[in-house]
Amino acid sequence: MIPIKGLNHAVLTVGDLDRAVKFYADVMGFEEIGRMGRKMAFMRAPGSKNHHDLGFLALGPDAVRPAANAVGLFHLAWQVPTIEDLATARTTLMAAGALVGESDHGATKSVYGVDPDGHEFEVMWMVPREQWGEYESKAVTGHLDLGAELQRFGAAERR
Repeated sequence: MIPIKGLNHAVLTVGDLDRAVKFYADVMGFEEIGRMGRKMAFMRAPGSKNHHDLGFLALGPDAVRPAANAVGLFHLAWQVPTIEDLATARTTLMAAGALVGESDHGATKSVYGVDPDGHEFEVMWMVPREQWGEYESKAVTGHLDLGAELQRFGAAERR
């Protein structure tokens, strides 16, 4: 068995390197930390302890997107520290025209976005473990009522 500590980074194939870097900088707040020629770029999430969290390999403007029913990566999930941050993520994704969904998974609350190359990603907030209750051993997907979750888990409730 391999003793995995966690996921350190992901590398996505993209059509346009500059477009991908701009999207993740403007929408997600990632910082570009380096490039390898005109084919690869690496970015770090705000506050990350990793060298880089996300890399891009540019395939060029003629790159073919995988078919919707092709085997591959479904999405990446980026965790935010507070439920208020999730609300900010929702607003930011809406403003960028990138919001594609939102879900309540019991132990996590999530919004979903899509980048200019069609990669879907999740921005999620994890409910404090001691409040998972029945979701400790369940995987569910339901409607996210973000207003209710803000009232339930927001800063005023944590005091």
